[in-house]
Amino acid sequence: MNWKKGRGKLGVLDPLLGTWVAETESEMGPVKCTRTFTKILSGKYIELRAHWAFAKSSYGELAMVGVGDDKAVCFWSFTSDGKRSEGVLADVSDLHPQAVGFEAQMPAGLARQAYWPHPEVGFQWVVESRTKKGWKRFVQHHYKPA
Repeated sequence: MNWKKGRGKLGVLDPLLGTWVAETESEMGPVKCTRTFTKILSGKYIELRAHWAFAKSSYGELAMVGVGDDKAVCFWSFTSDGKRSEGVLADVSDLHPQAVGFEAQMPAGLARQAYWPHPEVGFQWVVESRTKKGWKRFVQHHYKPA
């Protein structure tokens, strides 16, 4: 996979542009998750639409990534269960030298999500929460081109 970052502050997300699919097992059984990253509003923002399809239910997310008032790269996320979160671009190089990720303060504490190139095709995605002992991973997917 060509994991080449683009120009500008949002260029770090260029490798993710397009539609990606992960199929895996979860606590709720098999799940298929589709993530689509699209540049919008003259490239000033990147929109993420995620759809999680389980056997008996589904879950959606709409997120925007852009430059915030303080000139930092931020995200604003809204989910089908009525929750929302916002966070900021963070150093996640402990996961992989080319990883790009975000941290957000959640009701349960600090969380992060990160993306990095898979050695064969697509990319890895994880969600982790901060504990006293370090980062605890609770979701990991391998996304491939749709």
